[in-house]
Amino acid sequence: MALLLGFLLLLGLCEDTLSEELSSSGYRPDGLEFQLPPTSYQTSDSYDPGLAGFFFQIVRFFVQIVQPNAFPEDILRKIIQKKFDLSKEYDKPENVVLTLKIIYYEIGIIICAALGLLFVILMPLVGFFFCLCRCCNKCGGEMHQRQKKSGPFLKKYFTISLLVICVFISIGIIYGFAANHYMRTNVEETRKLSESNLNDLRTLLNVVPGQIDYILDQFTLPKEKAFDDLDNINLLVGGSIYERLKPKVLPVLKDIKDLAEDMKTNRDTLVRMNTVLTDMKQSSAQLRTSLRDVKTNMEQTLMDPQCSSPAAAPTCDSIRKSLSVLDGSANFDHLPSLDGHITQLDGLLQTDLSGLVQKANESLSNIPEEVQNQTRDFISEFKKTLNSLQSDVKNISTKIPIQKTLSNFVRYINDSEDYILQYLPTMEECDSYRWLVCLVICCLLTLILIFYLLGLLCGTLGYDQKATPTRRGCVSNTGGLLLMVGVGLSFFFSWIIMTIVVLTFVTGGNMEKLVCEPYRNKKLFQVLDTPYLLNEDWKYYLSGLVFNKPDINLTFEQVYSDCKENKGLYATLKLDHIYNVSEQLNITKHTGDINSNLENMNIRIEDIELLDKTGMKTLMDLRSSGIDDIDYAAYLNATERSPTRVNLISFANNLRRKANQLPSGNLKTSLKSHTDTLTNIQENQVVPLQNSMNAMHQQMKGLQYRTSGLKVRVSTTIFFLNSTQDFLTSQLSEVVVEESKQFGNKIISYFERYLQWVEMAITQQFAACRPVATALDSAVNVFLCSYIVDPLNLFWFGVGKATILLLPAVIFAVKLAKYFRRMYSEDVYEDEPVNKVQSKPRAQTVPRVQTVPMVQTVPMTNMRHANTRSRVEQGTQTI
Repeated sequence: MALLLGFLLLLGLCEDTLSEELSSSGYRPDGLEFQLPPTSYQTSDSYDPGLAGFFFQIVRFFVQIVQPNAFPEDILRKIIQKKFDLSKEYDKPENVVLTLKIIYYEIGIIICAALGLLFVILMPLVGFFFCLCRCCNKCGGEMHQRQKKSGPFLKKYFTISLLVICVFISIGIIYGFAANHYMRTNVEETRKLSESNLNDLRTLLNVVPGQIDYILDQFTLPKEKAFDDLDNINLLVGGSIYERLKPKVLPVLKDIKDLAEDMKTNRDTLVRMNTVLTDMKQSSAQLRTSLRDVKTNMEQTLMDPQCSSPAAAPTCDSIRKSLSVLDGSANFDHLPSLDGHITQLDGLLQTDLSGLVQKANESLSNIPEEVQNQTRDFISEFKKTLNSLQSDVKNISTKIPIQKTLSNFVRYINDSEDYILQYLPTMEECDSYRWLVCLVICCLLTLILIFYLLGLLCGTLGYDQKATPTRRGCVSNTGGLLLMVGVGLSFFFSWIIMTIVVLTFVTGGNMEKLVCEPYRNKKLFQVLDTPYLLNEDWKYYLSGLVFNKPDINLTFEQVYSDCKENKGLYATLKLDHIYNVSEQLNITKHTGDINSNLENMNIRIEDIELLDKTGMKTLMDLRSSGIDDIDYAAYLNATERSPTRVNLISFANNLRRKANQLPSGNLKTSLKSHTDTLTNIQENQVVPLQNSMNAMHQQMKGLQYRTSGLKVRVSTTIFFLNSTQDFLTSQLSEVVVEESKQFGNKIISYFERYLQWVEMAITQQFAACRPVATALDSAVNVFLCSYIVDPLNLFWFGVGKATILLLPAVIFAVKLAKYFRRMYSEDVYEDEPVNKVQSKPRAQTVPRVQTVPMVQTVPMTNMRHANTRSRVEQGTQTI
């Protein structure tokens, strides 16, 4: 058993394995469960960005559309292997092909970046030339508005279009503000995230010694379970032996006991029946004498001369004829006495079969106590062995140099923490600058948007349809001026904003496609797991790095996946190639000593004699006793009849009725006295005799039932008795051995179950490495991708959309400003005389102070005097 826990020493040195062992004892113990106590960690193993996750998905979808190509595994492998170096031999065909592959993979991002750079270049140029053009009274710079029928419609169209564009621009700006705030907030949480992950790693290292002690301490559970079973060996072994014998022995003993009880019952019944039979014979003889005397007396009474008279003669003749039924029908003299059978049963009852059965039952019931007495010394020695074994197990923890190994990891974690704390302030400072720049960009866009919205608001509210272009109100004119200010700011700042958008787009898009996405779908691990990639001499880099055995199939993807499932380091790192726990936790090897000790548990049960020779002879004599040969039919027939041929009460009543028909005299009086005599005989002799006959009849029927098939019953009992006795003689020792072995297997099963759990705990649960996967997720998936890349992509997505929408906003704002601003000149028309042929009017410019109708036709001769200002002055006012 000391070797059993010796694997923990190797575990501390990363030498364990995964294995499954079935119980060699074939017994699965109930109520013996082991479980390592769960470890709680600070960092969640999953990250939820909340509502922002929806917008991140939109940006990822857009990036997927721009860059739909699959992850360039081959290109990345060649770059990692340094087979792609443009600084040397850039004209080699393989380098050219690889360059073209990179361009093809990046084509979507390159095109978008090129369009962004084109925007950066053209926007200030277009703004510059647009400004010059307007200074020359071109491109809408002339403060003169032509009158068109579609003017009101165009104004509404430009207003609605600009308003819709402003709404979309505002959405992009909101994206930018939200992304900037999200990144700022989460970067501030980086310190807390790193501390929680480092604390989780420390917890993982600190819990390892505790898990070792816990596993060693769990040896107490099977030991205490074994102690409980040893203390109850009388029930577990003796009781099991008793239960094995019980179905075979108890039915036979019960049959013998039933025969003994029936024999005693039959003897008592025969005694009672014999007594009743004697009484019945005497009573029936006395009844016959009494009836004969009554009959004689009545015949003498009927010889009275009064019976000769015509009035009494018929009655007397009727009475005389009825006297023939006054005879006793019950005669039991032919029934033989039962003394012989009684004497025979008395002889059989000299043997106490019930006592013999009780003795056999006590021998069977004393088996548990006998087992307890025989194993008392063995149990004491076995307990000492288990206590000594537990002491050896506990001493193993002191021999494991796990603290030295753990201290190295703790030192590495502390160094990592120092490194993070050293550069974290710098990162936070840089993020502050980034946050400020992004905030300024969003504020610039917001400022432009505000000018556009204020221009729309003032222009719309101040616009008067009845006012001429030269008479537009101050509010409407201010709205137009605000729109032009927004246009100027758009030209001035949009190219700067687009420059930042292009830089963040190229950076964030490539980070998403080359780092975050392949990390989530584990393709990045698959690239790192390419044989001979990171080291030309190692097939599997991770196994070569950890074990210096590069042929072990240990991959980054498999280790990461196993750690995500919170498996132990043994299964994760496939340490079975270093040290096989199955061989060291061989069940037979570690339970051999226990099994050999249990085999020394000798239990001997003395032969159990169910019935001695005297009892057997009694059963055989009972079989040949002949009790079942009694002539039950004769007794039953004799006792089921009435003691008299007629009911004496009825006869007496009939006689009294007939006597009453006679005239008064001695005859009538004598007949009435005879009726009283008959009534007395009925009550004092017939009724008791009838009761005795009924009792005799019932007892005889019960005796007949109990003795029916007695020979077969006794023969069957003797057969099963002999069979059971043969089983006890030949098989009892085997039953004892089997139950002892079963008990030993049960004891061994506790330790087998403990060994199996130890193996499972080491291979699956011990040093579960989820904090390692969580730390990697926190560094890449959470910090890099969720804290930085996702909000960075959302920032350029929103700001870029808003910046691009400034182009149509500029166009619509310039067009709409013409309808809001106060013009310097307008179109007027004057009417020709009616009798003259009208010709097409020419437009005439008038001074700003001139008051004219909105539409007025004037003669063409007056058109030449319309322009009252020079173009130079008009252009200056426009600018």
